Amino acid sequence: MTISLHTTLFKIGLLLSTLFASAVIWAVDKPEPVANANISTNVQTPTVKVVSLDTASELKNRFRIDHMVSSMTLLVEREYGSAPVVVVLPDGSKWYASRHPETVKWVDGITGDMIYIESPQPGPWQLVGKVVPGSKIKKVSKLEIEVQPLPQPLFQGEQVKIVAKLMGDAERVRMPGLDYLVEWTAHFVSKHRAGDENFAAGDIIAGSYKDSGEKLDETPDDGLFTSDINLRQPWGEYDFVVQARNNVFERQISFPFSLSARPINAEVITPEDPLTGQWKIMLHVDSTVLQLAETHFSFELVGPAGLQLPVVLNGLTEPDTELILPPVSEFGSYRIKGFAATTTHTGREIVLDLPELFFNLVQPPEPPPSPEVLAAIAAQKAAEEEALAKQDAMFWIISINAVLLILGVLGLIVWRKRQSLAQALAAAEQRLLDEAAENKPAALSHDEIDLTMPDETDNDR
Repeated sequence: MTISLHTTLFKIGLLLSTLFASAVIWAVDKPEPVANANISTNVQTPTVKVVSLDTASELKNRFRIDHMVSSMTLLVEREYGSAPVVVVLPDGSKWYASRHPETVKWVDGITGDMIYIESPQPGPWQLVGKVVPGSKIKKVSKLEIEVQPLPQPLFQGEQVKIVAKLMGDAERVRMPGLDYLVEWTAHFVSKHRAGDENFAAGDIIAGSYKDSGEKLDETPDDGLFTSDINLRQPWGEYDFVVQARNNVFERQISFPFSLSARPINAEVITPEDPLTGQWKIMLHVDSTVLQLAETHFSFELVGPAGLQLPVVLNGLTEPDTELILPPVSEFGSYRIKGFAATTTHTGREIVLDLPELFFNLVQPPEPPPSPEVLAAIAAQKAAEEEALAKQDAMFWIISINAVLLILGVLGLIVWRKRQSLAQALAAAEQRLLDEAAENKPAALSHDEIDLTMPDETDNDR
C-alpha cells in the first residue's frame, strides 16, 4: 500500500514538472521550406506583439522538448564575438555548428545562433556556451516574413521608407544581432510590357533591408528591418520580390507595382555669352501630379578649386520655372546635384532625388596675330634657321678636318713604325750572316780523308 502511494505521488510530480516545462517553452507544427507570406494592404506599419520568450537563465540554459513537436527553430543570443553554442541532446550526444546531422540547419553570427531542427528528440535539452546572462532563448516552429507594400503612385528617384519583419508563429521576432543572421534582398522584376521603359530590364537587384539603426532605420535590433531601395530604375510595371534567407530558412514575398516616370525634370540653360551671362536651371514640374506651392528644391553647385554653393528654391507658381545659378568665373567643369521635397495631389509627401546636371566653362581662344606680328615671327624664324644652318656647316667642317688630321697622324705613325721594323730586320739579318761566316770550318784536304772508315750505311747493316 505504501509503495503504491509513493508510485502515485511520483507520477503526479513527474506529470506536473512536464506540464510546467512544456508551458515555459512551446512549439507547434513543422514549417514549409519556402512559403509566401500574406501581403498587408495597409501602408502604415501595423501594431504587432513581440514573440513570447523563454528565460534561459532560470533554467540554466536547459529546456524541454515535448513529444508532440515535429520541428522547431532555436534563436540563441550569445556574447558578442563568442563561439557558437554546443547543443546537448537528451541522450547525451552533442551538436556543433560545424558538426551536426543533415536534418539540422545552423547559422552562427557574431552575436547569436539560429538552429533549425527536424523531429527533435523529446526530453531535456541543454545549451553550452556564452549565452548572454538574463537573455531569452526563442523557440519557434513557423517562420514567415511580413513586408510593407510599396506606396502608389511611386516615382523614379523617390526616397521611400518601408519596413519588413521576421515573424515567428505569427509574432514579430526581435533579437540582438538578428541583422547579421538574416540576409534580405529586394528585386524589381520587369513585366516586359511593350512601351514601358523597363521592357528589357529583366531582374534588377534594387536594394535590401537592414535593422542596424543606420540610414532610414530608426532603431537597431528592434525587429523592424527598414528598406534601402534604389528607385533610380527605368519606369514601368514590375513585380516587387523580397527574399529573406540564410542556411536555416528561405522566405519570399512578391506583389506587383508600377514605377512612374519622375514628375520633375531639370536642364541647364547656357547663356549666349558663357563668360558674362547667367547660367540657369529650367525646372519642369508636372502640376497634374504635384502641388506647385508645396514643391521645394535644394541644389548644390560644385566646381573647380573646391567651389560648393547652395542653391535653394521654395515653392513654385508656374510649372516651368527658371532658377538662376550663382555667377561662376573659374574655367572648368561644374556639377549640380540636388533633390526636391514635394506633395502629391493625394496628399502624400515625397522626396525625389534629381539627376545630376553638368556644364563646362571653357576659356575662349586667343585672337589671331596681326600681319606685322606674323611677318616678325617669320623673319625671326628665318634668322634662327640660318644661324642653325651655319652652326651645322661649321660643325661638319671642323669634324671632317679633325678626322682627316687624326687619320694623317695615324698613317705617319704606322709608316714610321714599318720603316723602323724593316731596318731592324735588315740589320739582324746582316748580323746573322756575319756570324755564320766567322764560325764556318775550313775544308778538309784529300790527304786528310780516312778512306778506311766505313760508310754510315754499312754500319747500319
